[in-house]
Amino acid sequence: MACLYITEQGAKLKKEDKRIVIEKDENIIFEIPDFKIEKVFIFGNVQITTQAIKFLLTSGIDTSFFTVYGKFIGKLQPIESKNVFLRISQFEKYKSEEFKTEISKKIVEGKIKNAKNSLLKYQRNHPEVDFSSHIEEIDRNLEELKRKNSVNSIMGIEGRSSAIYFECFGKMILKNFSFPGRQPRNPKDPVNSLLSFGYSILTSEVFSILCATGFDPYLGFLHSVDYGRPALALDLMEEFRQPLIDRLVLEIINKEIIKEDGFKEEEDKIYLNEKSIKEFLGQYERRMLTEITYEEEKMNYRKLIYHQIKKFEKTILENAEYQPFEMK
Repeated sequence: MACLYITEQGAKLKKEDKRIVIEKDENIIFEIPDFKIEKVFIFGNVQITTQAIKFLLTSGIDTSFFTVYGKFIGKLQPIESKNVFLRISQFEKYKSEEFKTEISKKIVEGKIKNAKNSLLKYQRNHPEVDFSSHIEEIDRNLEELKRKNSVNSIMGIEGRSSAIYFECFGKMILKNFSFPGRQPRNPKDPVNSLLSFGYSILTSEVFSILCATGFDPYLGFLHSVDYGRPALALDLMEEFRQPLIDRLVLEIINKEIIKEDGFKEEEDKIYLNEKSIKEFLGQYERRMLTEITYEEEKMNYRKLIYHQIKKFEKTILENAEYQPFEMK
């Protein structure tokens, strides 16, 4: 099964017989048998025919839309999951401050441990780098996290730990890329542009699986609920930021897969250019299909996200303890 990334501006996605066809200026630039399509990602100004929309919806093929610069806009939404009992339980759990606090601790603990493990792994591979004081500070934050009893105080620990981690992240960049620290909105440097682009695609993947499972992706526990904000998708992507996106960005930069000339500036913001977007998406898909052994089972990262969301479903429905993914 294949994931189809469409970045060619002015292209058209069509359904012809048993094929998915992408054409531009009446010339076919790509085609694939329809049964081979698992997901579709559409970036920018790409048309899609009614026949193609109907096929994607009836086939349950997840289709996500982004701006040309990678901001997640939304997805084709088939008939909503019939799992109404899950949504009822989700809303009931949201009303419990005790549950919100405990699940937020789990989510943040998982994220911080992955940040720590990322620093430890880099330090092992680069003995000339010493992150020991930063790691000790992260350990103190993990201990302090256990004593927190509100979501706001938990978010405070998350913010402090992220600042420590990204201070080290800048030192892991071996090439001539400057990194002023994490800027989640309106990236003004190439590294933040790469991170934001990757996080946006990852959010869309988590969002889609949540919808298919029957969750309301806008009702989160750690991230505050706000109009149009997919809070639960943001909650459950936290444990995958370092293993999927951060490591990928470091690899792309340090192996010079995307160089400094792979970006463009518009309205005082830095974006990947068209060539770099295609390169990033190819590397992202390779990363998502990488197999690891987790809980005595071999699975790729895309399956792992699904696996974790199904575990979270048991937490909501059966009060099972949730254990975030911890990378080694």
